[in-house]
Amino acid sequence: MPEKKTSGIKNFFEEFKAFAMRGNVLDMAVGVVVGSAFTAIVNSLVNDIISPIIGLFFNADFSDVVIQIGDVGIGVGAFLNAIINFLIVAFVLFLTIKAINMLHKKPVEEPKEPATKKCPYCQSEIAIKAVRCPHCTSKLEGFPEAKL
Repeated sequence: MPEKKTSGIKNFFEEFKAFAMRGNVLDMAVGVVVGSAFTAIVNSLVNDIISPIIGLFFNADFSDVVIQIGDVGIGVGAFLNAIINFLIVAFVLFLTIKAINMLHKKPVEEPKEPATKKCPYCQSEIAIKAVRCPHCTSKLEGFPEAKL
């Protein structure tokens, strides 16, 4: 009886290992780690660079604004600060992703003119300038008879 329990636990851990090592789970784990590192970069950019620049022009700290109703204080200012910070972070993130997408943009290639066409009689690939099909020797329409 004890062997079934250990083999059951062993199977459980082997199933868990197979689940954890699947590509999707590993990709998701890498995404979470990179996302948290990127969050630290964006927060630093907003808090250390963007917010002080905005602070030069506007006094954007509303955290002391409170609406007092009886004994209850509603922190409207803290909420406004959160909204402003969200908009700043969203805008900086938008600009960052837009810049990254521009770096990854591939130039659009113009379509090349076809070098071959299909013979309407035998459906073989032939040169675009062919007057007769080399496979079935049919005269192709739209071309005058070649004079030698």
